[in-house]
Amino acid sequence: MATCIALFAISQAVHISTNLWLRHWITDTEAADHDPAVVPKPVSYYLLGYGLLVVLFMMLDIACNYTNDVICGIQAARTLHQGLITRVLRLPMSFIDTTPMGRIINRFSSDIEAIDSSLPDELNQMFAFTIIILGTLTLITYSTPIFVVMIPFLGWVYYLIQDYFIKTSGSLRRLYSVAKSPLYQHFSETISGVSSIRATRGLQDMFIQVNDSRSDVLVKRNNIQFLLSRWLQIRLEFLGAFTIFAAASLAVLNADKLDPSLVGLALSYALSLIGFINMLVRTVSEVQNLLVSVERVQEYSEKTPTEAPSTCEETQARLPRDWPGEGRVVFRNYSARYREGLDLVLKDISFTVEPTQKVAIVGRTGAGKSSLTLALFRIIEAATDTTDSSQFHHDLRNHHGSIEIDGVDISTLGVNDLRRRLSVIPQDPTLFAGTVRSNLDPFDELPDVDLWQALERAHLKAHISSLEGGLSFQVSQNGDNFSVGQRAMLCLARALLRKTKVLVLDEATAAVDVETDKLIQKTIRTEFSDRTVLTIAHRIKTVMDSDKILALEHGRVKEFDTPETLLKNKKSLFYSLAHQAGEV
Repeated sequence: MATCIALFAISQAVHISTNLWLRHWITDTEAADHDPAVVPKPVSYYLLGYGLLVVLFMMLDIACNYTNDVICGIQAARTLHQGLITRVLRLPMSFIDTTPMGRIINRFSSDIEAIDSSLPDELNQMFAFTIIILGTLTLITYSTPIFVVMIPFLGWVYYLIQDYFIKTSGSLRRLYSVAKSPLYQHFSETISGVSSIRATRGLQDMFIQVNDSRSDVLVKRNNIQFLLSRWLQIRLEFLGAFTIFAAASLAVLNADKLDPSLVGLALSYALSLIGFINMLVRTVSEVQNLLVSVERVQEYSEKTPTEAPSTCEETQARLPRDWPGEGRVVFRNYSARYREGLDLVLKDISFTVEPTQKVAIVGRTGAGKSSLTLALFRIIEAATDTTDSSQFHHDLRNHHGSIEIDGVDISTLGVNDLRRRLSVIPQDPTLFAGTVRSNLDPFDELPDVDLWQALERAHLKAHISSLEGGLSFQVSQNGDNFSVGQRAMLCLARALLRKTKVLVLDEATAAVDVETDKLIQKTIRTEFSDRTVLTIAHRIKTVMDSDKILALEHGRVKEFDTPETLLKNKKSLFYSLAHQAGEV
């Protein structure tokens, strides 16, 4: 910033020097006309001097704009955006669940656009107008020294107007920015649920009315900003006119002591002072308003707590390269909640899954089945008594229980180190826009032959081969050009390629038909026979051949035994669930 200000100051000094050089040219010419003894310099001397000053001014002006917009502006915008995207991608799920998506979109759209496009230009103009005004006042003071007594008064009035305007304008800008988020959120929800809205009588009019009302709030706040700018313009026009009147009056009163040509030059600059003062206050206000966007971006990129560190160098150095090599999973008195202030969703959970065991997790809705898998991936953390976020990832003494995989407490690992060594097939099979190849092998680590083998084992090779481009076939957003069953199979192939020792199936077959369910279960039994598999059961029939059943109720372990043993006890929870499903 200091470099930018210095360049602007030198540039303005050179700009004024061009006019002073013209004054020098005229003065020498007049002196030669009135005094024959004075030998005039050649015209080329004055033209060369003027031309050099003009070229120097052009070079300095280019340097000012390049330094401010390209060097400082782009670097600052890149730093802020990188900090925001890095932080948001590492925010805990509790933040995503409690923060409207429109508010996050607003940060990445309006706020980032303001930082990228508007803020560098406004800063450039603010520096330029400030230096121009200071240069003009300096020139007026030099030509009319008595004008210096007016500067404190003009500065005081200018400060009062600017201070009042900036405070009001800043508050209005914040209100305007805040009003965007509900509009974005409502529009996003409307697009997502447009089929349900159209199918339900009366909902279309209601959603249109809500959209209109939120748009009205946004427009009203924008209109108030417009009226405030008109208020500012009237006062600044008056202040500028008074400045010119004062400079001219003082020059007239002291005409016999002043250089007429210098006074004329100063007054010519003063005539443009009104516009520059007007623009300066507007620019300063706009800069402060745009800094609200910087403040909002920094709120997310610096002040919001993130999940645990991605990696832990100390633990990673001691971790075997092939960890987990066996796949033993142990829960020890583990309790967890989704975020501070909420009730526990897992309460004192304790059980052990031996290597290569197939364990089915069953229970009624809300029993804690999905929460258990979230805990395994550290999407939610063990409940803790501490409220100090700086201690959250390091002080384990107050944590309620632990989860160990092959003897390693997963809370001591970085979340990336943990998650890359586990596999999951989610309830909603997720595909990303791109090729089939990038969905199976996002880091481009495996040869095509391995991908085709995985597809064959997942019973998808024939279908992918029939598509145009095969592995290069373009998958649409969310995999909409594949059926739910095919998406589940692709996720299964992705899990086959990862070769991790622990696999979690989070109701992976809940949305597929019975035949596809049988096919997936057959593949799991044959292809994952050497891995530990935790399956959240949607259809009781599909887990009857599991090694053990973990039955949860109200976040607690109700039963943990083989299916045969639990079915013999007609009072068991698993027997009740199997009976309701018609399996016994």
